[in-house]
Amino acid sequence: MTAEMVAPAWMHQQITAEEYESWSEEQCAGIEIVDGMVVVSPSASKRHNRLARLLANALDAAAGPDWNADTDFDVRLQDVPLTNRRPDVTVYRADAIDITPTRPEHVLLVAEVVSPGSETTDRIVKVDQYAKAGIGFYWRIEQAATGTPLVYTYLLDPATRTYREGDVFAGVLKITAPFAAEIDLGQI
Repeated sequence: MTAEMVAPAWMHQQITAEEYESWSEEQCAGIEIVDGMVVVSPSASKRHNRLARLLANALDAAAGPDWNADTDFDVRLQDVPLTNRRPDVTVYRADAIDITPTRPEHVLLVAEVVSPGSETTDRIVKVDQYAKAGIGFYWRIEQAATGTPLVYTYLLDPATRTYREGDVFAGVLKITAPFAAEIDLGQI
């Protein structure tokens, strides 16, 4: 085994919020922390990244001044054990742009683009984690063989902290309050 193949020690021990906050942006890129343990995410494909960026841009344009939509930053689901997820798209309160870490109470919607290797995590694990954290909406985007993505929507039931299934969109995604927009999925 070469030196390049040896994983750093921090990948084999539980990480606290304080330790994570001391790391550089480079150390945090491409990882998530689940129950205090580092989860390395493989690099997403160009198609995956493009889909996330176009969706974020469309949501941001529709959101108005009260909400922002962005890609690639941590959402702190819990401090102990530390759980940071990095959704593909996050819609969050505009007045929380400088608050770090971003917490579930700042977030309206998270969206995950399913890629090979992330199916189980995006379809089961993250759904449960986001619901338990109290995030109002979860979208799962699947890249269909037809080329037009399918968007599965979920709405939080606050009493049970579980999501109930919403509509599935292909072709045009119609977004209602607080946004009121239509996104042509064929363009994505």
